[in-house]
Amino acid sequence: MTSQPLEADFPVTFLNDTAIVQVSARLSVLEAVAFKQTCQELTRVNPVPKKIIIDFRHTTFMDSSGLGALVSNFKLGQEKKFEFILMNVTPQVMAVLNLTGLNDTFSIEDGGDIPPSSNRQLEEQLPTTHPSVRSWMKRFIDIVGALIGMVITGILFIPIAVAIQLDDYGPIFFAQTRCGWMGKRFCIWKFRSMYVDAEAKKAELEKQNQAQGAFFKIDNDPRVTRVGRFLRRTSLDELPQFWNVLKGEMSLVGTRPPTPNEVERYEVPEWQRLDVKPGMTGEWQVNGRSTVRKFEDVIRLDLQYQKNWSLLYDLKLIFKTVAVLLDKKSGAV
Repeated sequence: MTSQPLEADFPVTFLNDTAIVQVSARLSVLEAVAFKQTCQELTRVNPVPKKIIIDFRHTTFMDSSGLGALVSNFKLGQEKKFEFILMNVTPQVMAVLNLTGLNDTFSIEDGGDIPPSSNRQLEEQLPTTHPSVRSWMKRFIDIVGALIGMVITGILFIPIAVAIQLDDYGPIFFAQTRCGWMGKRFCIWKFRSMYVDAEAKKAELEKQNQAQGAFFKIDNDPRVTRVGRFLRRTSLDELPQFWNVLKGEMSLVGTRPPTPNEVERYEVPEWQRLDVKPGMTGEWQVNGRSTVRKFEDVIRLDLQYQKNWSLLYDLKLIFKTVAVLLDKKSGAV
């Protein structure tokens, strides 16, 4: 057995055709980038290891970026045809894997150094990736706002539902899988603003995508119905998301909730936007909304929100959102 430290924080030990990577105590954005590079470098050694074991015995914190690096390295293993195994997974890391369902995706082996944890212990080990995640006052505001929003939604439901049916017969609601805090998937709800076959036609419109990066946006989208354009311009299509807020999957204020396809295209640093709960509104909605065409601008606005966050800042963004909705020139397209 020989040891070769490819990265200062990630020493690598070789045993025959197996490489064992020791993960650092923290796996946040800076460490995550180095961790990904370490595994990439292992594919360039001669001979290439047939098995890479990731030893988590020292890791007590992993955020969204760390999770992104882990997913990226797992995909690298599938591409390069080597086994990718997690070992000595601590409760803190296992809590994140359970949250996202990745505990069923990765091959996890017990090295005997870490005692098993109960589901209750895993819930307690979930990381505080951002102060807003554990803020009981933010959650209280979300619940109060969601209840008020649900009442408004109930009042407007019948006229909106009738209009949707008269314009294009089909479901009243549109459900789509999105990624929330730490990448956990959930079903987001909206009033349907597109034709029933809109998702099937998206692939045909990819060449017309006017956004740069990991999201999709075109002006005068032909999939949007006449009633849908009104719902989008007034943001009435977003009302059912108050249910997502009430359930705790979203917040009134946060980052834009991405689709799984978008997340699959993320580089490690871009996973940082998943360190907070997604919101019904946020920086991108009040600073350009549908005019934002570059994914790097979305990332910048999301990180700006995380940096500036406070309860007062949330309230400020809520009031700004109301002002934007009242401005006829700022509606979504």
